[in-house]
Amino acid sequence: MKPRDPTIIKLENAERIDRRQASTLLAEAPLLTLGDMAGQIRLRLHPDPVVTYVVDRNINYTNVCMSGCLFCAFYRDLDHPEAYVLSKASLAQKIEETLKLGGTQILLQGGMHPDLSLDDHEAILRFIKNRFDIHIHGFSPPEIHYLAEKENMTVATVIDRLKTAGLGSIPGGGAEILVNRVRRRISPRKCSADQWLDVMRMAHLQGLRTTATMMFGHIETPEDIIDHLLKIRTLQDETGGFTAFIPWTFQPGNTRIAVEPATSVEYLRVLALSRIVLDNIQNIQASWVTQGAKISQVALAFGANDLGSTMIEENVVAAAGVDFMLPKEEIIRLIENAGYIARQRDCFYNDLDQESQSMDQMGLINPHGNDGEKTR
Repeated sequence: MKPRDPTIIKLENAERIDRRQASTLLAEAPLLTLGDMAGQIRLRLHPDPVVTYVVDRNINYTNVCMSGCLFCAFYRDLDHPEAYVLSKASLAQKIEETLKLGGTQILLQGGMHPDLSLDDHEAILRFIKNRFDIHIHGFSPPEIHYLAEKENMTVATVIDRLKTAGLGSIPGGGAEILVNRVRRRISPRKCSADQWLDVMRMAHLQGLRTTATMMFGHIETPEDIIDHLLKIRTLQDETGGFTAFIPWTFQPGNTRIAVEPATSVEYLRVLALSRIVLDNIQNIQASWVTQGAKISQVALAFGANDLGSTMIEENVVAAAGVDFMLPKEEIIRLIENAGYIARQRDCFYNDLDQESQSMDQMGLINPHGNDGEKTR
């Protein structure tokens, strides 16, 4: 009888795999075997057949960015005719629309704008929090690191001030691939891999939860993908501050990197490996924005337990020519047709459907008031 693969035995025993084993899985494991291993880990972490999603809106407060990343089709130079900084009136209108659609948070990101100070960023946060009861998931590590350098402050000071002004959590954008050899080629003016990790470390130490991401399918090697995953895993061991990991594929349209788009099979392999390697991160999110509805359903059998945002608005990926949009009802249908129970969550993965049911049973929800919004 052929001896069983020691890596599979390790995973069945809920043991951590190392770099060599991760590399072998990515390069050699049959696709369905890889998916099955990831699915078993997902089942161990999430035994109930539930898939979560969040209702929110991506608001890009500016498209001006000094980074000039080769992979970005969204940014504009300061003097470009399409350059903008969102007015407070437009910002308020977008948030009002989000709340009316049942949104619970906004993803607030922009660029490294040379004329926007830390005071300006604080003013945006205070403007929102003084007017709206909504969670702000905002300002990725490159934005925060840029502000720290611009203001000659420590990263910890910048995070503390943003948090005091109303920042609730930090998105994992700007990670791309956490290997400096890659970053120097595709985003040479953006923070280094270690600086990205340091921003997240400081945020976690100050009590802010964050997500982590990976954009692959451009110039990275398979070993670079492994490096990225292991760096995220190591920081999570240290702080426990990551709520979720979201891998997605680079979209080359309208960018300055000429490559063929990664295939759905390549996406599913990396997604499954992410679930296997990141044994200390509870949630793995499928990227329907880059993969479309059908592959996102398949991803739920490859380790993902979350479909992310309804994306009431999305600009960055759309600028690359990819325009998948799903309303809340469609996300629920996709989840249920894949054989799972759909549950709306907040940024911290609290079950809002369950909370709503509990409040309704206690008579705390007015069925006739404010389009069904909760009264607290």
